[in-house]
Amino acid sequence: MAKRTRIIEGTWNCSSCGKKGILARYKKCPDCNNPRELTGEESEFDFGGTDAKTGKSLRESVADEKALEMANAGADWFCAYCGASNRGDQPICKNCKAERTDDAKALREEEDPGLPPPKPQQAPPPKRTWRTVAMVVGGSLLFCCGSSLIYGVWASWTHDYAGQVVSAEWKRTVFQERFTPVTLEGWRDELRTQAPRMPVNGTGEVAGVENIRGCASRQRGTRKVPDGTERVCSTKTRRVACGTEEKCRTRNKGNGFKEEICEDVTKYCSESYEDCRNETRYRTEPVYAQHCSYDTYQWKELDRREDSGRDEQPPRWPELSAGPTDRLRREEKYSIHIQYEDDGPRKTVLEPKTEQEYLGWKKGQQVTVTVDNTGELKNAVPR
Repeated sequence: MAKRTRIIEGTWNCSSCGKKGILARYKKCPDCNNPRELTGEESEFDFGGTDAKTGKSLRESVADEKALEMANAGADWFCAYCGASNRGDQPICKNCKAERTDDAKALREEEDPGLPPPKPQQAPPPKRTWRTVAMVVGGSLLFCCGSSLIYGVWASWTHDYAGQVVSAEWKRTVFQERFTPVTLEGWRDELRTQAPRMPVNGTGEVAGVENIRGCASRQRGTRKVPDGTERVCSTKTRRVACGTEEKCRTRNKGNGFKEEICEDVTKYCSESYEDCRNETRYRTEPVYAQHCSYDTYQWKELDRREDSGRDEQPPRWPELSAGPTDRLRREEKYSIHIQYEDDGPRKTVLEPKTEQEYLGWKKGQQVTVTVDNTGELKNAVPR
């Protein structure tokens, strides 16, 4: 693509008399004859605005041959003795006639990129690996569940307090259960015929499965099965080449002039298109199986006895007798009620698992309790 170049001229402001918009070709102020210096507002040139779309300067091109010669004379340098601005191709200062020395400060030519070129059509995103997916999912979960994680950490913090046992309670229950014949229902493919065996002294029983009967087809669930395909389309957009457009950039020549380079580059536009694919269509259908009745045995409760006590009362089992095909089943529950101070009196409950653990606690006993920020008891030890 052909490049088009032109020279544009900047302006500067005199800090001595205040004159504005002095053309760069003048190294001295036309009004007060003060030379342009490196410091202050005189050091900067104003090149005007640019077109927001193309980056092209809004200023006219330099056509004057003398000005073009100055533009190509190289970057300006500033006299080390008087500070005056001079053309880059002049070895002697026009203001004080001093020769150019190595310590004379000089401007530099710099490339101004202007507007960035338009981005080409984007390639499809790379296929995600399991590691990428894991990172994305993990990041999403962390973002979504961050507050829950913070709460979980806060809730797990524990604190120790001095406390006292205010009461101890126990409850014991004995159940009389009998191995009783019953009729149940089940799926035929899960039933295996087996003779029952009666318990001896409440143990060794086998429930068994006998007399499987009355089987009938019944819906057991549902399943999804393919039901053909369907064309699914969605509208998407992509960037495609759609002609050319002018884009410009400049090169600051370091002497109040800029070289502007313009060229035609590929223009990209958004285009809509239909993205279609075939997808399998599914339907739900019922699943049937044989459902049957059968005979078996189960333990059923016939009677129960309860007893309870607190503080100094030792735990005991209530009395209950059992027949030859019966069994006695026992349940026990123990509670130690503890009061402690945490910005006021609070109570918590310790639940020992065995009678031996329960008997290790007494009313009035001093303890150290450990609770978390939610008030849940984590530990309790005698002091």
